[in-house]
Amino acid sequence: MQHVTIGFPEVSPIYLQQTTYFDFNHDRVKEFANRAIEGASTNKHKAIKLFYAVRDQIRYDPYSISLNPKPYKASEVLINGRAYCLPKANLLVACARRVGIPTGIGLSDVYNHLCTPRLRHMMGEKELFLHHGYAVMHIENKWIKAAPAFNIELCTKFNVLPTEFDGENDALFQPYDTIGRLHMEYNRDHGIWSDFPMDRVAKDFKDYYPSSLYEEKARAKADKELKAAKNAFEEEKAI
Repeated sequence: MQHVTIGFPEVSPIYLQQTTYFDFNHDRVKEFANRAIEGASTNKHKAIKLFYAVRDQIRYDPYSISLNPKPYKASEVLINGRAYCLPKANLLVACARRVGIPTGIGLSDVYNHLCTPRLRHMMGEKELFLHHGYAVMHIENKWIKAAPAFNIELCTKFNVLPTEFDGENDALFQPYDTIGRLHMEYNRDHGIWSDFPMDRVAKDFKDYYPSSLYEEKARAKADKELKAAKNAFEEEKAI
């Protein structure tokens, strides 16, 4: 696995390879990618179509966070139909590689100022989100970052400006929402990997967060403590 901590990697075949997490030869991933790029003739247009397919067809769900490697596979994201930022980014990476676009996975720590009370409780009242994930695609001779995490329905309900992608500029989270409140603040860039660094993510999550963020039984206990309804994330209200 290649990891570039500063800047961007050299374009090489490693950014087109199938891996355990970027399993683009799986029938579900092939079908999803092929359907998404219909009508696109250039890598730029293919990347745009893939971004919006992943962004809006997979529901964002932070309560699906797990230390089990299986949900981070692109094919599993399609089976589940919901995921948080890291598995959604993995799906975009896999699809982009499937259609011949060299792509890596980028990770950054972020402050989300529009967290919900239930999610903040699950996080042990911490404000920093470790390892927000996004795809880093090589399009028309440059690397471009694209974060497909928040589906359009979620953005509408939370008054969040949707992340738009034009295939030319980075598509990362907006710093403010639709009414001018602070939304997302990037804190630290961890670089770009040629494969998903599951061991790094799992270790850092275990070291920083309580188990209520990533273990189902602990999550249920935290819900009971908070007396929280187990609604879908998009039905909650931001802090």
